[in-house]
Order: sequence, then structure tokens, then C-alpha cells
Amino acid sequence: MTSNLAGRHIVAGVDGSESALDAVRWAADEAARRRMSLRLVHAVEVSTIAYGGAFGLPKDFFEALRQSGRAYLDAAVSAVGKLHPDLTVTTELIDGSPIPVLVDASEHAAMIALGSRGLGGFTGILTGSTAIATIARAHCPVVVVRGDRPDPAGPVVVGVDGSPTSESALAWAYEEASFRGVELVAVHGWTEFASENSYAFARQFVVDWDVVETRQDEQLAERLAGYGEKFPDVTVRRIVEGGRARQLLLDHARGAQLVVVGSRGRGELGGLLLGSTSQALIHHAPCPVLVVRAEH
Repeated sequence: MTSNLAGRHIVAGVDGSESALDAVRWAADEAARRRMSLRLVHAVEVSTIAYGGAFGLPKDFFEALRQSGRAYLDAAVSAVGKLHPDLTVTTELIDGSPIPVLVDASEHAAMIALGSRGLGGFTGILTGSTAIATIARAHCPVVVVRGDRPDPAGPVVVGVDGSPTSESALAWAYEEASFRGVELVAVHGWTEFASENSYAFARQFVVDWDVVETRQDEQLAERLAGYGEKFPDVTVRRIVEGGRARQLLLDHARGAQLVVVGSRGRGELGGLLLGSTSQALIHHAPCPVLVVRAEH
């Protein structure tokens, strides 16, 4: 939580793509909001290029890669300067693979911001095993910046399923909503039907369905109860629906400025980084997605 992040900074991965610049701008906004510094990191991955007999490549080739990396970082610094000219910004050009570079950078960071599409040193950062490894191993929450620049009046949306990681996500979401001075939308999808049709069909045969829904709503209220005193400024809207959490989160993310989810859970949020829920959020959410693990 932010109260334990004194002296930390926000990290953004830079690779020369427009998507990465979006992440840099988002990270700059967050750093300015939190009165933190911003660290811009570019990884020059020469190991895969040198693999398989390419050791004969001239030294100038690798220097050209580093020059491109420096140009990417300079462009990112320029983009930040236009938004927050007084923000403290540092840059780092590191020889290495993106995953270990980002994981190392996360050790003393408040959070890491990544674009939704990679290029250059961060090619494929959000596809396949690279995204899973980065988010799973990072020492801090990771934000995948998607969509247009978020509406500053939009709510923060959080997925709640009662698991320890869900509790961590909920704590972060409350603080994010408080920072922004916006509404918090707590979403609890408590059934696993594959479609709305199957949900409607099953509903016909459950006599006490309303009782079940009421209990689910009460359980969500209990999850939220402890945060009211700590964050009296945060207005909360509870969403309890019998449906897949993946679709519910995507639906309520429309118009939101941030979606917060845990990386492990049960039910629909279980195995967030391995199944369809993570793929849907990371690849289709209309706003940035903040992924939190229990230890964060």
C-alpha cells in the first residue's frame, strides 16, 4: 500500500512504441499524483540476437541498438516533460532480457506500468509467457495501460471474490479511489455459467435464488465493511450478479479509469494470469488494468 511506499518510485517500460508512450504518460500522471519520481527503463536484449552463430556481428551493430534505446528514452522523457515539467525523471538503459530487467526494477518500485503492445527491447511483453512471468514475479503491482487516456472522473473498478489476493486488490482499489477522489465499483460475480442463456436457464430451477443473491450481497458488504472507516471519503457501489467475473469486469470497466484485480483467487478470478479472465482484461479492457498479488 502507498503508506508503505515512502521513497519509492514508479517504473515504466520503454521500447519506442506508441503503446509504451501511453504507459509512460500514465505513469507520469501517477508519479505526479503521488509525489514520487518516475524511472524509465529500456532493455537492450542482445543475447537472443547473438545466439546461434551471430557472434560475428560487428560491435557497431550492438551500439546501434543502444543508440536506438537512448532515442526511445529521450522521446519518453520529452513526452513526460510536456505533461509534468517539474517531475523528477531518471532513465536507465540496461543490457538484458525484459523479464529479469523489469523484475529487478520492480524491487524498489511502487508499481510498474507497461504498454499493451511491445516493440524493440520489450517485444511481446504482453503476450504469452513474457506477460505471465513479468506479472507473476514482480515485487510490486503491474499496470497494463490500455485504451485512451482515462477519464479522471471515471470510477475505479475492483474484482472481489473473497480470496487473499482479492483482499489485496480491494485494499489497493480503495486507496486508488481515494487518491483520485472517485467512486469505487466493487464487482462480485458469483456463478460460473458459460453464458447468460445458461444462467437464465438454471435460474428457473433454483427456488431460493433470490435468497442466494441476498447472501452473496451480504458477503460482499462484509468484505467492504472494514474499509469504510479508513476511507470515509470513498463512495462504494456494490455489483453482485450471477455471471462470469470476466464479462462483468469488462462491462463495468467501460468509462472507468482503472480496473484492479488479484493475480490469484478462486472462482472466476482464480488463476487470473493463466486463464481467460486475464486474457480478456489485459487484451480487451477499455482502461488500464492493475494486477495485484497477495504479498503486494
